Amino acid sequence: MKDLQYYLTVIPAALIAISIHEMSHAWAAWLLGDRTAQDQGRLNLNPLSHIDPLGFLCMIFFGFGWAKPVPVNPYYFKNRKVGMAVTAFAGPLSNFILGFASIIAYVLIIFSQPGNMMMALGQFLMVLGSLSIGLGVFNLLPIPPLDGSKILFMFLPNRAISWFYQYDGYIRLILLLGLWFGAFDSWIGAGQSVILDVAINAGIRLAGILGLGW
Repeated sequence: MKDLQYYLTVIPAALIAISIHEMSHAWAAWLLGDRTAQDQGRLNLNPLSHIDPLGFLCMIFFGFGWAKPVPVNPYYFKNRKVGMAVTAFAGPLSNFILGFASIIAYVLIIFSQPGNMMMALGQFLMVLGSLSIGLGVFNLLPIPPLDGSKILFMFLPNRAISWFYQYDGYIRLILLLGLWFGAFDSWIGAGQSVILDVAINAGIRLAGILGLGW
């Protein structure tokens, strides 16, 4: 049974990770010439602009969920497939950067022999880093409507892409069922563990360079 402290830590961490993820989609699209997300108020870090209430509750209580899709018009891109792939990848990439930075900061705090307040901050950063990296790995699964599918579409012929859109509803249902029954847990966990290990080792090396330690 998860306690109140768990939710007080996970909820703000999830809000931060999701907001940065969605804003990064909007920002990438804006850089590539598509102003659609900006015009609809999605080019910001306000969680209220990005959170889907049901998807957010699912993320908190069941470990997976979704946000409001960022509106993208590929006709503004010089190359539609590449533009969509870059815009899609911006979300997971932002999560990896946030997660990497959070984990390194956590390691530095631990090595600095912190007091209770800093230890609490360190624990929050560890949760934020782990959750953000997990969100990034999950979204790279090449299954519609996840970001990984947009990256995959860059390499597929239009006929194959049309097939995915034709059966989009069935594919989404399969994805939800797969998540519910843990079909992707090993893949997501493995990817998350690799990135966490790299970040922790980087933090330890940096702590040594800074002369931190016991």
